[in-house]
Amino acid sequence: MTRRNSLISAVLIAAFVVVLGVVLLASRDSGADAAEPGKTSSSSSRLVRDNSHRLGSPALDGKVTLVEFLDFECESCRAAYPVVEDLRKQYAGKVTFVLRYYPIPSHKNAMNAAIAVEAAAQQGKLEPMYKKMYETQSQWGEKQVSQAPAFRGFAQQLGLDLTAYDKAVKDPATKARVELDRGDGQYLGVQGTPTFFLNGKQLNPTSLDDFRASIDDAVKN
Repeated sequence: MTRRNSLISAVLIAAFVVVLGVVLLASRDSGADAAEPGKTSSSSSRLVRDNSHRLGSPALDGKVTLVEFLDFECESCRAAYPVVEDLRKQYAGKVTFVLRYYPIPSHKNAMNAAIAVEAAAQQGKLEPMYKKMYETQSQWGEKQVSQAPAFRGFAQQLGLDLTAYDKAVKDPATKARVELDRGDGQYLGVQGTPTFFLNGKQLNPTSLDDFRASIDDAVKN
């Protein structure tokens, strides 16, 4: 089983590297990196807000900040997930990892998933639900019908107060919180997921090694 899991992780990471290159190439071709007039001064406040979600304990925050705009139904984001988890272990106390929602409209349950994670966050269970979404993506991803009941099942498994969870899911303010992240991403030129920003600058790595090297350089400097 361990060997099979290692193989699956290797395949996912390889897929992440390939897709990351394609996404970043498309962004460069479309000029998504280029700051538009008038955006520079306010970009930092749109990249990380006071209410933006940090992964892990605040005690492990670092001076370097890596922001990921993600979509829980995105297979490339699922492929990036173990990479990010590995980076979190490697750079604990040195890098702050920030999660921003960016559900893509063509993914039928991306918004439902983001709302479920945000509802869990309101009960202090952001990270368990974040992990649950990626670990189960193969079960609910690409479905054309609402997977909200499945997500409620995850909430129950994680021990959430279901009455409070249901109220949060139905509350327009919860969806508005997700839309806030997506709106910031659009403002910053995000065109696909996952999109990473390191210390305020969009990363344009050509490989996984390049991706890690960028973070290494930021930490050392």
